[in-house]
Amino acid sequence: MLTIGDFARASRLSAKALRRYDELGLLPPARVDPFTGYRYYAAEQLERARLIAWLRRIGMPLAEVGRVCALYASDASGAARAIRGYWARVESDTAARRDLAASLVDRLKGPTEMTDETADEATGGTADETADAAPGGTAAGTTGRPAFVLRTAVRLDRGLVRAAQQDAAHAGPHLLAVADGYGPEGERAALAAVGALEAVPPPAPSARTGDVLNALEDAVRTADGAVSGLADSGTTLTAAVWTGGRLALAHVGDSRAYLLRDGALVRLTRDHTVVQALVDAGELDPAEAADRPDRALLLKALDGGEAAPEPELGVHETRPGDRYLLCTDGLSAVAAADDIRRALAAGVGPDEAAEALVALARERGGPDNVACVVADVVPA
Repeated sequence: MLTIGDFARASRLSAKALRRYDELGLLPPARVDPFTGYRYYAAEQLERARLIAWLRRIGMPLAEVGRVCALYASDASGAARAIRGYWARVESDTAARRDLAASLVDRLKGPTEMTDETADEATGGTADETADAAPGGTAAGTTGRPAFVLRTAVRLDRGLVRAAQQDAAHAGPHLLAVADGYGPEGERAALAAVGALEAVPPPAPSARTGDVLNALEDAVRTADGAVSGLADSGTTLTAAVWTGGRLALAHVGDSRAYLLRDGALVRLTRDHTVVQALVDAGELDPAEAADRPDRALLLKALDGGEAAPEPELGVHETRPGDRYLLCTDGLSAVAAADDIRRALAAGVGPDEAAEALVALARERGGPDNVACVVADVVPA
């Protein structure tokens, strides 16, 4: 038997941590002296203790540590998969935060400040009053009337295989959204999520970017709550709020947002899937990802669980002539990016472009539901 001090040194866990893990049932001592209360541990417990120490070192929460340890006792391979899945979620969350940091840096370096309330030294006006010089801004002297607006189109298609439509979409003057439901109540989940986003009020032209992002994040939490109670069901959600000069984006799951600018197609979101996390970690070639049978295995989704997932957030400056696409994976999983680009760049309006995208998915077999929203930045 090892004293708690000897066991702490051997396991690289502090005596305080060992007492805490005993209280939680993670690592109870082999024997407790009935008179002194002193804890003693068996040498055979070192392996479990070291596993706990390693899992805590990578930041795994205690509740998940307990599940991995329990799994390890009967299925070491299953425990390894659980650790890999946890780390894939960490990689995905880190990538999302990196993207948000990059978008904030770009925003701060841009023509206006983050608050949009900084006085312009040359004119004595506010950034919003002088935004006519910046693409997508508001016209000078028009008391906040936007110089540009969104012209939108939305299409839903059941596809050629699925018996039911479980996608949902919304396209309005200030809000774009698509959702891809799954499970027996997938349709209700997708509709509930999009419905929750529709409650986001139109931002004022002078709205701070941070306030818009906060409102979007709150709406995603509301959407997650709206999905709760739907057994074994959930949904992805990709949504954007238009402020008259910027597009604020919130994203959970593997639906996508794209930007077509000057003929080039740029993907604005990252899939929250195990396969994408493996690609980001350099463990999987991107060309192999589309053929993986587990490519749709989600790391994040709205499912009404104990904790709402943190959405990927971003802010994108808009320009006249920009075209945005939000779509579910019924399109993106079957159509190559270049085919999507050609359909968007064909020189037709949003309605025709949305129709062409649905037709493209059907040409590729239409194995899944499709939801797509096309939005053009045009003069008001």
